[in-house]
Amino acid sequence: MEELTYVETLKFIVVCFMWYIFSAGGNIIGKLVLNEIPYPMTVTMTQLVSISVYMEPILWCLQTPNTGDIPRGYYYKLILPLAFGKFFSSVSSHISIWKSTVSYAHTVKATLPLFTVVLSRVLLGETQTLPVYLSIVPIIVGVVVATLTEISFEMLALFSALIATLGFSLQSIFSKKCLKDTGINHLRLLVLLSRIATVFFFPFWLLFDFRNIVNSDILENTNLMKSLLLLLMDGVFYMLHNVFAFTVIAMVAPLSYSVANAMKRVVIIGASLFLLRNPVTSMNVVGMLVACFGVLCYNKAKFDQNRVRRRAETLPLVHSETNLQAHLNPKGLPHSKTEVNLLNRNGMIHPEDHILLQNNVSVDHVTLFPPSNPWSVNQTHSRHAPSSHSGDQSHLVARGSHRIFEV
Repeated sequence: MEELTYVETLKFIVVCFMWYIFSAGGNIIGKLVLNEIPYPMTVTMTQLVSISVYMEPILWCLQTPNTGDIPRGYYYKLILPLAFGKFFSSVSSHISIWKSTVSYAHTVKATLPLFTVVLSRVLLGETQTLPVYLSIVPIIVGVVVATLTEISFEMLALFSALIATLGFSLQSIFSKKCLKDTGINHLRLLVLLSRIATVFFFPFWLLFDFRNIVNSDILENTNLMKSLLLLLMDGVFYMLHNVFAFTVIAMVAPLSYSVANAMKRVVIIGASLFLLRNPVTSMNVVGMLVACFGVLCYNKAKFDQNRVRRRAETLPLVHSETNLQAHLNPKGLPHSKTEVNLLNRNGMIHPEDHILLQNNVSVDHVTLFPPSNPWSVNQTHSRHAPSSHSGDQSHLVARGSHRIFEV
């Protein structure tokens, strides 16, 4: 985790605090709206329109560059499916909140790492380390305990929350691919997907929710101004939640964001229980906490895995070998990951030319290469071993986990 100055730390705390407020407030207001107007698609359309309209002046104030050139064929390949996934996942999420409590819906959404691991394996062929797989266990256990002890449990709420989580996981995977392929700014991608989803699904909203609202007596039995005000506030809160979430992403490392995001879920659950007064049992709360703890474990295990992989990509020539006698192999260096063989003038590696054996040095991680010049020995982060087909090869450098040697 990176080091932050006092000013940066204070700024991070303030931004996180605002993120938590708008996220928890948006979920609570959304539940109140659905209690008054039980139409999840209407709430989703309000949020999409809010992002499409309100985000443009914010992007202008933030001077967000309009980067990324998206080919027309790429829209059909990825952009349109992402827009559909965003709409469908949001509607499913609102159905789960409508049919159950906010706390239970967000507890089920804690299974996002499970879907991400499985889908990454199936779609991208990615494998995870054992700690990552083990961190999924407390998430599953916590969700199962919360489900079995949920007082207002409904099967539709469970399935809707799981479908929403599946959709959000797919969005996460393919949004990263889209950002990498096109170079578009993440905030502008958010606006683009929201606008496409709004345009494409507006006819469906007119056909279903709008017609049902007009033909029903819900407008007569509810306070129309109160409902419209709650809808407006829900859209604004949802938009600001996304702005502060992306701000946190830009401020800190992935692990810090993951931990903050897990804590955000705890805040949402706690705020909903406190403000909405949902009846819960002690075991229900334990299940929620166990699931959130599993998310924290997953984030830490995932961060450690990514750090090891990045280190391996940065130093591709380093390999563990505690037996230094293994370097006497006349065919080359068995621990080298490249085809570069450090041969002497006779085309062989002789024990007397082996710098490690000459100096009887014991290190855990070593590699040998002839530097391009004798003064390059301090450049310990070279990615490839330079060849030395010409020039003096008397300067052989052994890079170890503790020291650098030159003869």
